[in-house]
Amino acid sequence: MMEAKNRFKQALAGNEALIGLWMGLADSYCAEICATAGYDWLLIDGEHAPNDLRTMLQSLQAIAAYASHPVVRIPHGDPALIKQVLEIGATTLLVPMVETREQALELVTAVRYPPAGIRGVGSGLARSSRWGAIPDYLHGANDDICLLVQVETRRAVENIREIASVTGVDGVFIGPADLSASMGYLGQPGHPEVMHLIESAIATLKEVGTACGILTTDERLAKHYLALGASFVAVGVDATLLAQATRGLLSRFRQQATPKTLTTGTGY
Repeated sequence: MMEAKNRFKQALAGNEALIGLWMGLADSYCAEICATAGYDWLLIDGEHAPNDLRTMLQSLQAIAAYASHPVVRIPHGDPALIKQVLEIGATTLLVPMVETREQALELVTAVRYPPAGIRGVGSGLARSSRWGAIPDYLHGANDDICLLVQVETRRAVENIREIASVTGVDGVFIGPADLSASMGYLGQPGHPEVMHLIESAIATLKEVGTACGILTTDERLAKHYLALGASFVAVGVDATLLAQATRGLLSRFRQQATPKTLTTGTGY
């Protein structure tokens, strides 16, 4: 019997608001800790974090016991890599730097089995089919895969309507960091001109009827984008949260007392 359909994909189609967390620490133990928090989705980052196929697999396994849905961001839209990531059991992929309708069409074919696509057939060896324990996996997999494409340049935003209209694209994710850089505002994702373009992109996606996603660690901006109609929003990054918490804890103690000078040596 085929496993339950991709609930994340169903929720996107139902225009539900889904709150996510970005995971860049590339460690399955950290991934499981994050999974206990109850976020709707967790992003396993293979583009800017040091994740490879095996660490992605380990994180997928760690999250599997929890309600959070894992999304895997691959470093680029290579069909061979897409095939491998699907085989380790990912059902939702985020592909960066998609700028044209043609790129989106190629990705749709890469995640689907023939005759609708070009995904190679080898599920009997793979976690995706539970090593053959899902007898009708091949016939249900195409409908179960959720494809998210990342729009993160000015050119991509100019083509966003055509990209979002491709059948098989389940969501479009706006990348503020690279978008701001492409606009000449490196490191300024909250710049008024960048925000204006993002807001315009969200409005276009809402008009087309394609789910819109975004990442921002600014709580005010996250709520703003949700109010505009973004439906899957990542509101934090695990590495940033750890860095802020550890630095903040030490800072509070440093403010209370001047630490003694540390010395080296064996004498007392």
